[in-house]
Amino acid sequence: QVQLVESGGGLVQPGGSLRLSCAASGSMFTFSGMLWYRQAPGKQRDFVASITSVGGTSYADSVKGRFTISRDNTKNTVSLQMNSLKPEDTAVYYCNLRTPVGLRTVDYWGQGTQVTVSS
Repeated sequence: QVQLVESGGGLVQPGGSLRLSCAASGSMFTFSGMLWYRQAPGKQRDFVASITSVGGTSYADSVKGRFTISRDNTKNTVSLQMNSLKPEDTAVYYCNLRTPVGLRTVDYWGQGTQVTVSS
């Protein structure tokens, strides 16, 4: 019953910036880890960034120093600020909510938002 909706994607030139956002429904957000993944055409879906329920962050090496993940628990949203964008950042970006359910971990995914970095 969790629904995630991403927004903010678009076309940007190399070196430009975009800010993605993900809005989560339900009551699980505050107690869940939130992650961003991305998938280019014909490629595997790769981890981009994560933030724990208490605010700890982690980034893929390819985006460290350029991307920043944050969350607003009062609005049930997670954001990804992307600066100094490169053509290799082009992908569909997906929001992921990860939460323990009993002894298992359950993942919920958004529909994705396209980011294209091109001159």
